[in-house]
Amino acid sequence: STLPLTISARYGLVDQNDFFNKQVASRDVSGYYLIENGEFAYNKSYSKGYPVGTIKRLDRYSEGVLSTLYILFKPVHISSQFLVAYFEGNMWHQEVARRATEGARNHGLLNIAPKDFFEMRLVVPSHREQDMIGKSLQSLDNLIAANEEKVSELKILKKLLMQRIFNQRWRFKGFTDPWEQRKFVSILKNTDGIRRGPFGSSLKKSIFVQKSAYAVYEQQNAIYNEYSTRYRITKEKYEELRKFELHSGDFIMSGAGTVGKISEVPDGISKGVFNQALIRFRINENIVDRKYFLVFMRGNIMQKKLTETNPGSAIKNLVPMKDVKNYVIYISKIEEQRRIGKIVNLLNDLIAANEEKCEQLKKLKKYLMQNMFV
Repeated sequence: STLPLTISARYGLVDQNDFFNKQVASRDVSGYYLIENGEFAYNKSYSKGYPVGTIKRLDRYSEGVLSTLYILFKPVHISSQFLVAYFEGNMWHQEVARRATEGARNHGLLNIAPKDFFEMRLVVPSHREQDMIGKSLQSLDNLIAANEEKVSELKILKKLLMQRIFNQRWRFKGFTDPWEQRKFVSILKNTDGIRRGPFGSSLKKSIFVQKSAYAVYEQQNAIYNEYSTRYRITKEKYEELRKFELHSGDFIMSGAGTVGKISEVPDGISKGVFNQALIRFRINENIVDRKYFLVFMRGNIMQKKLTETNPGSAIKNLVPMKDVKNYVIYISKIEEQRRIGKIVNLLNDLIAANEEKCEQLKKLKKYLMQNMFV
């Protein structure tokens, strides 16, 4: 074989080209170990959550080659699928660490000889129980993978749909009028349609109080679409900053660090003001639909307009609001906007439901792992 592999704690045994985006091994792999499908390899490298490295089975390819830094083995007299599950847990960590040489690490690798590794003791049930554990966890893995694939496909569908909608290559039945060209500011309210938060000196931590009815809203509220708050201000400070007050139905967008994240302010929030890292929008609902506005602002076209990258840097900055106001945008009739907002939000709900299902399945697997291998 001439397929150089590497071991990833997350992805298992994978082609070096796929993992590193390059081939680390030379084309001459005559000094490498050959590994065949169904065999295991131990990577002694430390990584977060894997203090003594990771052990994975070759499932993706019929064979490949691995560096001699790895320890290879093929199980006999034990369920291979049980071992896959066993080595996903941490029962073996203490045992292998105990057999490692004092001093323990050499260039990030656990210093353990193959003969000592193979002296490691495993705690295993009967063959029948091994098969049951292996099959149960494999079924869970298959369910998780299927739901992750479904999430991925839904996200691809959403991206494709949004591209076609905003390029006007896909229209709802009955809508044939060309989209209207407007300046961005024209879809906002005439008064106070766009406002950046107050200067930082207006909301220094020194003025915050422990108990008050008046909150300070921050970037995290826009980024995570969640409206709990950390800081409070007095009624007097709130009155002083009333032009920065948030109302339900406003839209807030993060303007520093993680820029361009936008959220609609829900009903029932505490009275309060937004800080210097946020921008508030108030839309003209005769021209633009609320759900459509969120879809439009979160779409690739507007996100690229809102952010810019400094030359030679990966850091994105929000463009000046005076430029944003004058952006030329294309917008459909409000009834078509409502349909666009509805279908994209249905897709968002489907994606969120499947992501939640994935998380629940992962929690179930974690619980089983903790209680099976004790």
